[in-house]
Amino acid sequence: MKIVLLCSLVAAAAAWPYFGGQDLSGFQSDEPDGVPTAQKQHDINFLLHKLYEPLHEAKLKAMEDSFDPLAHTVNMPDGGVAVNKLMQEVKTQHLEERHHWFSVFNATQREEALLLVKVLLQCQDWPTAIGNAVYFRKMMNEETYVYALYTAIKHSPLTKHVVLPPLYEIMPHFFTSSEVIQQAYRAKMIGQPGKFNMNFTGTQNNPEHKIAYFGEDIGLSTHYINWHIEYPFWWNETFGYQIERRGENYFWVHHQLVNRFEAERISNHLQKIEKLHWERNLHEGFDPHTSYKNGNPFPFRHDDIHIEDVDNVAEVRDMIVMENRIRDAIAHGYVIDKEGNKVDINNEHGIDILGDIIESCVYNPYNEYYGSLHNMGHMMLGHQGDPHAKYYDTPSVLEHYETALRDPAFYKLHKYIDDLFRKHKDHLKPYSREELLFPGVAVNKIDIEGHLETYVEDYEYSLMNAMDDKEEMKWEDNMEISAIIPRLRHRDFSFKVNIMNNNDEKKLSTIRIFAWPHRDVNGVLMPFNEGRWHAIELDKFQKELIPGENTVTRKSSESSVTVPDVPSLKSLHEQTEAAIAGSSELNLDEFVSATGLPNRLLIPKGNAAGVEFKLVVALTDGVADSVNDEINLTTKFHHYGHHGVYLDKKPHGYPLDRRVPDERLFHEIPNFGETIVKVFNYDEHVYHH
Repeated sequence: MKIVLLCSLVAAAAAWPYFGGQDLSGFQSDEPDGVPTAQKQHDINFLLHKLYEPLHEAKLKAMEDSFDPLAHTVNMPDGGVAVNKLMQEVKTQHLEERHHWFSVFNATQREEALLLVKVLLQCQDWPTAIGNAVYFRKMMNEETYVYALYTAIKHSPLTKHVVLPPLYEIMPHFFTSSEVIQQAYRAKMIGQPGKFNMNFTGTQNNPEHKIAYFGEDIGLSTHYINWHIEYPFWWNETFGYQIERRGENYFWVHHQLVNRFEAERISNHLQKIEKLHWERNLHEGFDPHTSYKNGNPFPFRHDDIHIEDVDNVAEVRDMIVMENRIRDAIAHGYVIDKEGNKVDINNEHGIDILGDIIESCVYNPYNEYYGSLHNMGHMMLGHQGDPHAKYYDTPSVLEHYETALRDPAFYKLHKYIDDLFRKHKDHLKPYSREELLFPGVAVNKIDIEGHLETYVEDYEYSLMNAMDDKEEMKWEDNMEISAIIPRLRHRDFSFKVNIMNNNDEKKLSTIRIFAWPHRDVNGVLMPFNEGRWHAIELDKFQKELIPGENTVTRKSSESSVTVPDVPSLKSLHEQTEAAIAGSSELNLDEFVSATGLPNRLLIPKGNAAGVEFKLVVALTDGVADSVNDEINLTTKFHHYGHHGVYLDKKPHGYPLDRRVPDERLFHEIPNFGETIVKVFNYDEHVYHH
């Protein structure tokens, strides 16, 4: 077996021009095919650099001219079926034209992207994978290509250590106002480097402008698209494996976004979100102030429009029928599968089934009956500016994961969907005292070390990929043109929890930390049962408790629900080239998963008077919680179950996910603790640059 593996690696080195005659012994590689991570990162960096132009890297360019996908199918598990299908689309010129828009919600365009995903996931070695990636780069629509490439990198075992560059630098036009893009073009034309300040869309005449810093945060948008790439609604086992708890994850990530948006509204003295009603007016209009790379603007929507049927998408009554079928399933406690069987959802796994149904994931037990409430909802609302296609045919911001969070209608739609999930959760039997108790373990005191204070910083990102060059330029010769945007972050702080373990032995505990607004925007105290549904998950980790007193200190930077900013494309390039040259090691592991929330957005903004939050710490039995027999005391990649790694098997949000008929139960259980904290922000101009 070792001889076969060695032969495979030698063959790969010989076939791959970068390694020809090169000593690989100096490289360290955890990759399954033995090709160094630095080399793979180098290749991906150059594939995405100047995406709308020909390749600028000599050896990749040579491969582009010589690689034949049909000649490299021998080791593919499907025998080359996927490659042949995609090549047939190339030969018949059925691929989406370049410089055109792409939306994953468009079924035809999505299928084209999935053809490339399948091809790349069939590749068993890096030479074949990068050869196909290079070849199809020049053949496919740029946005289609990026979606497929990012998805394949995220799911392929060949690229488990490769870091995906931030999308706001790969396709900056999605994240940058048209005004700034125009300024950048002018600077490029006259050969003058520039840094351009970007404001959020709208003005103070629009109350929603007060929280544009949240919806238009480019890090939050990166989190959202990375989550959808990690958990695609179209995924099935033909792509390699089944994604566990996918429907429940869909519920939880959107539930948390809605809760965090509500907390930001309270911080800015705004009323709570009104959930969507299909037969009422949509009050909030939206002007994205962004354009596609080809110059077509993203559609505009007026205020107070009556929601209409959308040609070739759906009728309003279709949406209501889908909603009612889901409501009926929740009321009955079961869904119907395609064979007419009743599938029980009145249990802790029901949320997973319901999530698949509402989003219309492939795992949906009866797609034709329950429909696609979420995906169709995005398309219905996205087309309300022009429901009969009189004026434009470009998808709205709601039809792109990169831009969906910008539109206030996103939160109205998801508040409406979240209400369906709550009805299901409220149907479940509340947790009993016995289920919640962790015998012998008690929370004595909860403290915060440091200050719960947020502030605004300027963040700069490159617009290099938005600018086209007349001639091939070296990476380092590219002119520095960038955008600067204000963004929210918080000061470092720590949770300090004093815990008593009255048992005679060590106990493994899962420590769960939540917070919710103590009062609504009108100053009214939020009842416990209402507050727990609005809880924001701040952290979840496991800790071994020694007998007696324990003091657990947990830094905000260690939170398992957040991730750090991914390095810029330029930084990734510099670090990668230094590693290849042997002058340093490539250590990018902390950036491999980008599915968590940005670590600077762990807590809501607060305000100058201080916004009160109820902080809850719940200690549960770590052994009973554990997915398997292995005790995991690290925080690595637990956010939203990166690559199927879950800290515990309890439902997301446990123990606050079910209704609480009598809040005294929670107050009296010793392994739960609570306190009131205040979050401050003294910067009155969060939304002004």
